[in-house]
Amino acid sequence: MNTEKKKLVEAITSQEEDFVQWYTDICLKAEMVDYSSVKGFMVLRPYGQAIWENIQAILDKRFKATGHENVAMPVLIPESLLKKEGELVNGFAPEVAWVTMGGSEPLEERLAVRPTSETMFCDHWSHVLHSYRELPMLYNQWCSVVRWEKTTRPFLRSREFWWQEGHTIHETAAEAEAETEQQLNCYADFAEKDLCIPVVKGRKTDKEKFAGAEATYTIEGMMKDGKSLQCATSHYFGDKFSRAYDVTFAGRDNKLQYPFQTSWGMTTRMIGAVIMTHGDDSGLILPPAIAPYQVVIVPVAAHKPGVMEKAEELRQRLSAFVRVKLDASDNSPGWKFSQWEMKGVPLRLEIGPKDMEKNQCVLVRRDNREKTFVSLDELETAIPRLLQELADSLYQNALKNREAHTYAAHTLDEVKELSATKSGFIKTMWCGDVACEEKMKAEAGLSSRCMPFEQENLGEVCPCCGRPAKTMVVWGKAY
Repeated sequence: MNTEKKKLVEAITSQEEDFVQWYTDICLKAEMVDYSSVKGFMVLRPYGQAIWENIQAILDKRFKATGHENVAMPVLIPESLLKKEGELVNGFAPEVAWVTMGGSEPLEERLAVRPTSETMFCDHWSHVLHSYRELPMLYNQWCSVVRWEKTTRPFLRSREFWWQEGHTIHETAAEAEAETEQQLNCYADFAEKDLCIPVVKGRKTDKEKFAGAEATYTIEGMMKDGKSLQCATSHYFGDKFSRAYDVTFAGRDNKLQYPFQTSWGMTTRMIGAVIMTHGDDSGLILPPAIAPYQVVIVPVAAHKPGVMEKAEELRQRLSAFVRVKLDASDNSPGWKFSQWEMKGVPLRLEIGPKDMEKNQCVLVRRDNREKTFVSLDELETAIPRLLQELADSLYQNALKNREAHTYAAHTLDEVKELSATKSGFIKTMWCGDVACEEKMKAEAGLSSRCMPFEQENLGEVCPCCGRPAKTMVVWGKAY
């Protein structure tokens, strides 16, 4: 048994040896993705798709609870439509994939494979919006988009990825701004409660904001290696897109007005965030909320009379309140333990002849491998309790990692020293000048992650130029 487990675990590169390779190994060996024949395009295998479907289900329920409706927009965008708002097309130009042929005939106009859908929503709204009485329009779309990334990595950066993109229009700027904040809080709540990932909420600098947005808000997570991952964004556009695409409505004064617009999105990148926040050298550790199976039942001495029957009885019983898998394969228990550890199943239930004699089973947590002997009469209370304890532990461990790797600096020399010797977030004050932001990148290798909503006073001056500081910024190296 130990030999089988050792062999399976050795298939994963250790985090200490090569964090990036460790990550890739898990993506492939936990059977979440496969590479396709087109570079940068990935196949979501059933296990990876099941994780994404659980993420979808939770978010979709949250969106609908606040009045959002799902729609489906075309995948192709005419070039002339994409160009109507200059900042957007310029921002995405290097990443756009173009269709130039229809069958064997050249197209009269190039068609962009959607990198994002603001243009299509605006074009649609220009046809269907007439009166303030029809506002707000609160739409969401589940789809894939294509952005021609130069460097690709499963989930984190692929040329096609799956996401939801919310798009809304409102009668007033205040309503649109409230929507932007509401959706950012929705993402933060989901990340922390369901994915067990602590995040920093804040506003992006003008240099880092979404092309065409007046303001971009973000949630930033810290991975185990200290790098930052942008987990979701929410954008406020004002009426800029409405004016560019001639989206108007008759206001309360019966005069034509332009609606105010938002967009917001979260992607399959969050599966990568879960791997890099919680995983270990044995594989995935999945938060219970998104795990395809929350409990796996492994029969011990399955050939003995009654063991498989009892395991099946437990499967049926547990399926009433958790997602459960009975591993009835003829592999050894040790092989099964390793396989389901690799796949990150939160709880393992072991049942054998001796357990049956005592009317008990063994429950093993994936995160710390703690074993608990539980009466079969108490599973309905013990399993939810252990799942919650595991989720709480994942969050607290991730929070401790972030706190242990967040540093404050007051001079550029301090920033450079920290960047060269430590991994994590570095907090400094900032004057607001893009030249200082670029200097931080050039000299310390750090990008601005956000201007946190929770501000601290770390001094009066900018560490790059010595001029009066306006805000605190969190800097980091990002995926």
